[in-house]
Formats: sequence, C-alpha cells, structure tokens
Amino acid sequence: MADFRRKRRHLKLPIWTSVVLAGANITLMAVLIVMLARQNAWISLVLGAVALAISLFGISFYAFLTIKEIQLNRRQANFVDSVTHELKTPIAALQLYLDTLLMRDLDPKDRRKFYRTMETELERLNQLINQLLEVGRLDEIGSQTDAEHVELLPLLEASADASCRQHQLEFDEVFQIEGAPVALHTRRMLLEMIFGNLIDNAVKYGGTPPRVRVSAFPRGWDRVVVRVQDNGPGIPESQRRKVFHLFFRGSDELQRTRRGTGLGLYIVKTLVGILKGRVTVYDAPGRTGAVFEVTLPGRVATSRNGRAESPGQKAAVSGHTRV
Repeated sequence: MADFRRKRRHLKLPIWTSVVLAGANITLMAVLIVMLARQNAWISLVLGAVALAISLFGISFYAFLTIKEIQLNRRQANFVDSVTHELKTPIAALQLYLDTLLMRDLDPKDRRKFYRTMETELERLNQLINQLLEVGRLDEIGSQTDAEHVELLPLLEASADASCRQHQLEFDEVFQIEGAPVALHTRRMLLEMIFGNLIDNAVKYGGTPPRVRVSAFPRGWDRVVVRVQDNGPGIPESQRRKVFHLFFRGSDELQRTRRGTGLGLYIVKTLVGILKGRVTVYDAPGRTGAVFEVTLPGRVATSRNGRAESPGQKAAVSGHTRV
C-alpha cells in the first residue's frame, strides 16, 4: 500500500505543475488580451491568442510526456522485480532438490520424481531467459529460417503440452483444442512463440483450475483465425490495449498473485505485426474469461490426405478436436 501511494505522489507532481503553469499562463494572457482590446490593438490581440493556444498546447504536451515517462519507469521497476522473482524461484527450487539428493539416500521412485521436478524448473528458467533475449531481437527472430508449410493444430497441441509440463497439469483436464486442419506458409519459430505465449498466458491467468479452449478455423481463402479462451477474471476494457505494451502486467493485485514479466503479450503483438496479422482481446461470450484472437494472412487449406488445396478447389474441411 505504501508503494502504491508513493507511485501516486510521483504522478501528482507533473500534473499539478502543469495545472499551475497553465493557470498562470491563462491569467497573464487574459490580462494582456483585455489590455490590448481596450487599446484596439487587434493584430496584437490575434497574435496573443495564438501564442496562448501554442503555450497551452506545449504545457499539455509536456505533462502528457512526463506522465508517460513516469508510467514507463513504473512498469520497468515492476519488470525488474518480477524478473528477479522469476529467476530466484526456479534456482531456489533446484538448489533445494539438489541438496536433498546429496544429503539423503532416496528410493528410485522419489529420485525420479525429484528429477522430473528439476527438469520442469530448468525448462521454466530456460523459457524465461529465452524470452528476455527475444525481446531485444524481435525483428530478427526467425529471419535465418525459411518459410515452410506449418500445420496449425499440431503446433497448438505441442504448445499446450509444453504449458502443461511447465505448470504440472494434465492436458485433458485443462485444454480443449478444436478446429479445421488449416496451415500457414510461414516461419515456424514465429508461430511457436506467438501461440506458446498466448496459451501459457491463458493457463497462468485462468481460473482455478484453469480451463483453456483453443480453436483454429479459416476465414475466407486468405486468412486463418486462432482463438485462445481462458476461464479467468477477464481483462477490463480500459486495459485491453495496454496489455500489449512492454512491461505491462495489469493491476497491482494481479502482479502480486500471478508470476510473469509483462513481456509475453508484447512479443505476441510484435510478431503478429511482423506476419502482417492482427491480435485482439475481448470478453468470452456468455461466460467469464478473456479471448485472444489472432488473425493471420496467407492461409493454405489442407485436404484430408494432407495435401494442400488451391483456393480454386471447393472442398469441405474436416473438423479436428482434442478434448
């Protein structure tokens, strides 16, 4: 609570400074305008009015930039705190399990359980480090690889499996993946990062227990849509654009109760933009939760025998569901 009040005080200074400057400017200019009007100095009056407008715009713009800078600094501070916690947690867990293995003679069953847990923590640590490295080179990611024919449903299932391993959940208890067998001709790495982040985000910010529905379907002959729907509290309308900003993590309560760095959705937004697509978020219809919808160009429909169909072919696309 003290930290929150301190942040509020940081915002009050530029706001009140701008208000005082604007008030003094308006007062002085109003006196000048009245004096000029009495002297019938109409040219000076017009110039004074223009100067007043420019001055007010400058003060307002200064306040806007200052507040934006303070908010960015706040998000950066939260980011540093989050990353520190995210790095310490798996390292502490690994240290604990290693000490236990060294100090105690465990039976093979418990030893295998420890090894699996340590592997999960290492995967989590590796994912975090990769995510931090990826932010600095988003424009170059995947540029070294050639575009390929990527089946979406297997890729989505693989991302869901990876999320289940990381969070120690059962696939069938969390995920429902459904849709048509569609594919994209693009760089696989970009799709893995986009949907890996969205699916992991849905699990992390979903309900207790989490329930995630992932669907993929064509839209026309040149678009494919993927929706990732969770059963969490949803995202307030006022934050739906901000969630894609760098370091943004929502309310203080969300930052306290959910681990994360505020990088995942920024990476998603940037990579979807590189692929000339669009990502939006809205409330789940008729239920709690949020829906992230990704629309990407360059769809290739696939037939039942796995061969790509040309846009001129009129073929029914079979459904696919894994529940």
